[in-house]
Order: sequence, then C-alpha cells, then structure tokens
Amino acid sequence: MPKNMEEEKKKICIVGAGAIGTALANVLAHNSNLEVILYSIEEQVVDSINQRQYNQKYFPNTKLTWRLKASGDVNVLSESSVIFLAIPSSVMLDFVIESKHLFAPDAILVNMAKGLSKDVHFTIAESIQANVSQRVATLKGPTFARDLIDKMPTAFTLGSVHEELFPLFKEIVADTNVYLDFSTDLRGVELLSTMKNIYAIATGIIDAQFDSPNLRFMFLTKAFNEMRSILIHFGGAKKTIFKYCGYGDFGLTALNDLSRNRTLGLLIGKGFFSENISNMVLEGKNAVNIFSGILSQDENLTEKFVIINELQKVLTQPNYDIPSFVHHILNDD
Repeated sequence: MPKNMEEEKKKICIVGAGAIGTALANVLAHNSNLEVILYSIEEQVVDSINQRQYNQKYFPNTKLTWRLKASGDVNVLSESSVIFLAIPSSVMLDFVIESKHLFAPDAILVNMAKGLSKDVHFTIAESIQANVSQRVATLKGPTFARDLIDKMPTAFTLGSVHEELFPLFKEIVADTNVYLDFSTDLRGVELLSTMKNIYAIATGIIDAQFDSPNLRFMFLTKAFNEMRSILIHFGGAKKTIFKYCGYGDFGLTALNDLSRNRTLGLLIGKGFFSENISNMVLEGKNAVNIFSGILSQDENLTEKFVIINELQKVLTQPNYDIPSFVHHILNDD
C-alpha cells in the first residue's frame, strides 16, 4: 500500500487484551481504514497475537485477523487518535492519570469499564474527564465478548457530551458487526451499565427459587421501573434507559446464564451462597453496596427502592431467609 494511504488510516488503540478488548480490537481491525493496536502488559498475550494470530489466554480457538497487532509499549498511546480503555474499573483512573502525558491533545478516550468511581465524580467516565483535557466518551451495551468476536450483530450505546463524536464512531464501526446508538447523557449511560448487574443478581434469585415466567416478568417490570427511578435520582436522563445501554444491557445480563451476576443470583437462590462465591463476582455486589449506602441516608429512598434495599440484606445478613425475598419485594405497595 502506498505510504500516503497508510498515513490516512485512523490509529486506534485498545488498552487491555482481555476478552472484550480483544474482541473489539479484532472486529475494528477488519475495517481497512483503521490501524488497530491492542496494548497489553501481558508479554505472552502480545507475543501470541503477533506471532500466531491467537490470544491464547482468552480466545485460544479463535484466529484473529492479520490486520490486528499487539504491543506492550505504552508509547503507542501517543500515536493514537482514539483510545478504548478496556481494563478493570479498579485500575482505570490510576492508568489514565499515569498515562495522560502520552495522550495527544485531540485524542478521544473511551471508557469500557463497568463500575463506579471511588471519588466525588461518581462514574468512571466523569472521573476520567475531570483528570484529562481530551474528549471522553463511554461505550456500553448488551454485549458478550464471544458473540462480538464471532461477528454476531452487537449493539453499544456511545455516551458523550460531545455530539460530534457520533458520526466519527459510526465511521469507525462501518462494515463491522457493531451497531451504535448515541446519548449525550454520559452519567446515565455509566449508571445503567452498573445498575443492571444489581438487578441481574436479583433476577437470578427469583428464577432459582421459582422458575416461573409469570413471576419473572412481573419482577422484571418492577426492576425496570426501579432502575429508571434511581437513574433519575442520580442525575441521569429518564429516556436513556431505552437505549442499548439500558433496556438491552439489562435484558442480556438479567436473563442470560452467561452473565456472572445472574449466575451469582442463581447460586444464592439455590442456597449455595458463601463469601468465597460472592467474591468471584464483584461488579453487582460492589454496586449494591455503593448505591444502598447512599440511598440509606434517606429513609424515604430506602422504602422507595425496595429491591436494592432487600438485596443488600441478602448479601450482608448471613441468616437471611432467601424464600422470603420474593415476598418482601412484591408486597412493598
């Protein structure tokens, strides 16, 4: 390819070569207008991708496109116009702060981690934005990495206060299996991606106890309404819940047995809950602790958001009577 055509390619970096980072990188690398680099601190993963076109750790049986390259050199960030951050929420902000001197002034940072921030900014994307001058977005939706890398149609919501980013990202995902909708409600998109884990646990408990379609969808309706109320209470826009990041991600996480948080709920409902088991699934449990801790400061809110309040009791009271969980949340009126 002529040198001038190479220079026209948009340089994309995905930070984190886990399942979702690898899947997204492989999908985007099929777009011939992009130069995609997967950055990882795991030397074996980098070598496996570059030498054999496999991520032996996360997708040992899936051959990756030859267009995808991996690197362990953090300086690749300085050459990238769009940086997808697909690393755990627990290390996200530290990584951004330590690396921000490498970001180009016009680079775009995209948060893919799910969870809440430990600082006053509450959501991860808002914390990132408070610490950098670059434009920030978030990418959330009903997505399992396996389906994404297998080229099944997959949807995300792009959230950003910068509306001009949506056409740019539509070009980035052009001719791939990724579909986007958009919201300027950055906080709402982030909140929903965390809340759905809470209600996936609760759905798992319900299904393990009863496996009743009638009860399941009665509960899902109540859960959906509670999610919307909490979204509004914390400053999100009520219409955001109808985006892929809301209704779609909640449905995927609550109803599919590949969901770790739903699986935790199933284990609780079947009586296999223990501290060791709960430590394996941190997203939903941590979210319950954070949200219920804030809501508990107002007794009226505790009574209003009955599902999250009752789930907090399940996770913190060793002698909680699990069969009574359904009774408490359905008889709150």
